[in-house]
Amino acid sequence: MEVIELDDRLKEECGVLGVYTQPNSNEKPEAARIGFFGLFALQHRGQESAGLAVSDGSKVRFRRGMGLVNQVFDEAALDDLPGHIAVGHTRYSTTGSSELRNAQPIFCQSQVGDIAIAHNGNLINTKELRADLEAKGERFDSSSDSELIARIIVRNMHLGPEGAVGEVMRVAKGAYSVTVLTPRMLIGFRDPTGIRPLVVGTLGEDGYLIASETCAFHPVGGKPVQELEPGEMVIIDSQGMRFACGAKSERKAMCLFEFIYFARPDSDMYGTSLYTARERMGAQLAREHPVDADIVVPVPDSGIPAALGYSAESKIPFREGMVKSRYIHRTFIAPNQRMREMGVKMKLTALDNHLAGKRVILVDDSIVRGTTTKQIVKLMFESGATEVHVRITAPPITHPCFYGIDMADKTELAAAKMTIPELEKDLGATSLGYLSIEGAVAAVGKSKDHFCLACFNGDYPIPVPEDLRKDTLEKEGPVGEMAAISHGQLKLLNM
Repeated sequence: MEVIELDDRLKEECGVLGVYTQPNSNEKPEAARIGFFGLFALQHRGQESAGLAVSDGSKVRFRRGMGLVNQVFDEAALDDLPGHIAVGHTRYSTTGSSELRNAQPIFCQSQVGDIAIAHNGNLINTKELRADLEAKGERFDSSSDSELIARIIVRNMHLGPEGAVGEVMRVAKGAYSVTVLTPRMLIGFRDPTGIRPLVVGTLGEDGYLIASETCAFHPVGGKPVQELEPGEMVIIDSQGMRFACGAKSERKAMCLFEFIYFARPDSDMYGTSLYTARERMGAQLAREHPVDADIVVPVPDSGIPAALGYSAESKIPFREGMVKSRYIHRTFIAPNQRMREMGVKMKLTALDNHLAGKRVILVDDSIVRGTTTKQIVKLMFESGATEVHVRITAPPITHPCFYGIDMADKTELAAAKMTIPELEKDLGATSLGYLSIEGAVAAVGKSKDHFCLACFNGDYPIPVPEDLRKDTLEKEGPVGEMAAISHGQLKLLNM
């Protein structure tokens, strides 16, 4: 039986983590356990594999595995990772196939000892970098672009951490937020465009934490201090924490989808609460696309803040219309239409008594192919809704992402193939309204020049090589039954 996962939404990117605690001869070092709970808080960013590398000051040990964090690690596994420094990773593959050899952290040997790195993002000049390094004698153990970053760092550690990271920023093009472990040092850095997030802060009185999001700090007793600037690095060792510039940032372009969907709602980015930003998106959506209806219903859980905002602005009551099963993770089923449709019903149960006879405003964060949205609209009508008005907080997705999100190619994006009236009809919705780019940006509280908006408007902040664009746009012909569900299946898992 062929393995098929359900849902047509965006696949997650990855979560990265770094832990530094001062060694104490009177206490057992707990970097691995801190790393475990930190990764648990970042599980929403990747559920394909997880890993930790831990240093005791001289030796680096690591463990990686396929599956969720609590499937990869147990008490025995954590006991086998003694040390006071750690880097960790939760992964969803964007480059490199889904297999153990591509799980992270990536482990390499260098003249300064063993090195491990965890990477969130995607490089766009992978072919050229790999060919160049192979010509210089490098041999690769994986197909992941993350190993390229690791090899560049290893080859340049004789220049010191600033020099090694600076070389990565000189030659690597694309999105990367990275944590690096050496036997005695923890490093974090962010690409000069700052597409993916990275935050640094304190951990108790004399420890430090680096994470993709601020939500990873609270569970382990950490306190976020600042987001790394694009092109900036942080170096942490026994002397404390210091910052350095690895490359000048010519353009800041953080992924707007972090604010719309990817990051957890209890995280802060750009000094803004994501929950609050999503409420404001919902309120703006109500102003841009008002409709006379009886109830505002979110697609749980990601649609809840926006639905609350829409309800508050429109004065239409908020009402839960679906309950999500919190115990269904990835779903592997036979690839036929009836079973695919069952997948949505396995994850979502409609509350018929809330929906029957009601004109419903259905609020969600995004439409990629439209397959799942269509099934949810159908579920609403089957449960007795008389009208279903779909409202989406992401602007129409019309272009593929090259910076670390496994998004469909352009031939499969619903908003690229159809006009809004055509898509409305295809979904079976009574009406369809998207939040504008300007409305989404305003809800975050920054100007448009702070964001990557490429998937909405085709303006790629880092120029994408023509061959890579061509490969993506032409990699498949007509969208068949299999292609229509083969990407972006983590949305319902995280609702």
